[in-house]
Amino acid sequence: MDEATTRTERYEHGRALFDAVSGPTGAAGIDALADVSPELEHQVSAWAYGEIYARPGLEPRDRQLVTLGMLTALGGCEPQLEIHVNAALDAGLTPPEVVEALLQSAVYCGFPRAINATTVAKKVFGERGLLPVAAV
Repeated sequence: MDEATTRTERYEHGRALFDAVSGPTGAAGIDALADVSPELEHQVSAWAYGEIYARPGLEPRDRQLVTLGMLTALGGCEPQLEIHVNAALDAGLTPPEVVEALLQSAVYCGFPRAINATTVAKKVFGERGLLPVAAV
């Protein structure tokens, strides 16, 4: 796609990518902002996805690995982490790879955050019928 130039084009481009990456769970979360902060929803779609996620420098699965690490490091981002565990699986990461990435985060983020993130991953895996996860 040519670089979007208008505010509406940037939004539409980013929202299409957001919907493709985040699926219905992510869409429901971001759509819930419409009645309180439509500008925040616009910026997530237009900037975070239309500008950053759309960049060619990383493959989608690699972007998801980075995102899982960042959300784990931040802590308190469990709703977004749930969306991105699903997105990571959809992008081709396997459950053992997700678990390994979250285990790696314990070294730099601490056990509490790694445990919280792994608990979110377990919930997603359970919803998708992917439990138990084979050891790496």
